Amino acid sequence: MLGFLKILFSNCKQTHRIVSKKAFSQSITLVGFSSTRLLSLKEQSSLFAENDDDFQVMDFPGGKVPITSQMKFISESSEKRLPCYRVLDDDGYPLPGTIFEGVSKELAIKMYSSMVTLQTMDTIFYEAQRQGRLSFYLTTAGEEAINIASAAALSLDDFVLPQYREVGVILWRGYPLEQVANQLFGNKFDYGKGRQMPCHHGSNELNYLTVSSPIATQIPQAVGVAYSLKMEKKEACAVTYFGDGSTSEGDFHAALNFAAVLDAPVVFICRNNGWAISTPINQQFRSDGIASKGQAYGIRSIRVDGNDALATYSAIRAARKMAIKEQRPILVEAMTYRVAHHSTSDDSTKYRPVEEIEHWKTEKSPISKFRKYIQRNGWWNDENESELRGDIRKQVLEAIQAAEKVEKPSLTDLFTDVYDKMPLNLQDQEKFVKDAVRRFPKEYPFDVPI
Repeated sequence: MLGFLKILFSNCKQTHRIVSKKAFSQSITLVGFSSTRLLSLKEQSSLFAENDDDFQVMDFPGGKVPITSQMKFISESSEKRLPCYRVLDDDGYPLPGTIFEGVSKELAIKMYSSMVTLQTMDTIFYEAQRQGRLSFYLTTAGEEAINIASAAALSLDDFVLPQYREVGVILWRGYPLEQVANQLFGNKFDYGKGRQMPCHHGSNELNYLTVSSPIATQIPQAVGVAYSLKMEKKEACAVTYFGDGSTSEGDFHAALNFAAVLDAPVVFICRNNGWAISTPINQQFRSDGIASKGQAYGIRSIRVDGNDALATYSAIRAARKMAIKEQRPILVEAMTYRVAHHSTSDDSTKYRPVEEIEHWKTEKSPISKFRKYIQRNGWWNDENESELRGDIRKQVLEAIQAAEKVEKPSLTDLFTDVYDKMPLNLQDQEKFVKDAVRRFPKEYPFDVPI
């Protein structure tokens, strides 16, 4: 798996001087994952402009820079787009000659069952919001493979800094459906005590940092977590998820540069699903997607088919291994498609064709593709499918019904858990709010204890 990529390094001294061709040839090495060798004269020459036999090199801080008499601008784009790593075709058959991390029958069934759980849960909770039982919800429709396959490739020791479309990752780690419902309803059993928006899950026990609403803030935070793991010499990495829209934020660029310079063991997983709410990717950036940005910052990168569970699992397994063993950041661009609306506050049919949505929903479904694979291996059948979907639906409905009946957290919880000793200004605010509720009880929810 570590043979996917090769990286070019150069040894340099921190002095300003012009270096001869002979001296330069002695300093350049090509470093692969399992070998180190000197570049041949022919390979060295190919690094520079044609017909420049007597090229010179400036020994500049950060690395040797070739000198050329030709004024040549770097092209704004490559003639060829970066390839996308895939294992399974649309019918669930492994591509000829493909290299991937094999999965056992038990793991494959667990991955598929978790993807179905995610799909079923999203459908029911979305309907609950439309019925007025929840204030907000967003689904992972079309991105189930990224959630589950990536989670399966990680260790519980790894720290996850999610966006808001990764509930499948925390489910895989052991977060119960009941707690998903508690968080959505913001009842007293919610770990966040009702102070977060729905879909903003978190768990200290599962090393899954709580989701925050601002876009991209978790990306530089993940680099900080990774650097902490590096200093403590932990056999773990930080993993952060974000959408293509997040790469338009400054946080993304600062994080990549930060990670590259510090050699932080962090895996950046970008869900390139084509749309940042209503903004298509061709209106967000002119570059070849996201993976191409990694090279600009000096980060090893790969583009993977995010609708292919086996390809995603294999790529993340390899990325995690490199991040920890080599103490370096890795950028993974998972190509997928957001089948559902951005959230319950959005109607995606206003900005994209219904036919396009249906095509990805039916022809490119990551769940259907993976089911074909496990069914072809004799690990799954229609009876298993019916039993699983019926059981999951029952569990989700029971979780909703139970969470709805639980009372809300106390009003006091609005003011706690920040300071060891509550400051006077918060004490005054708490008193003001409680007095207002007592004076005008009909204006406030009846099920919120004072």
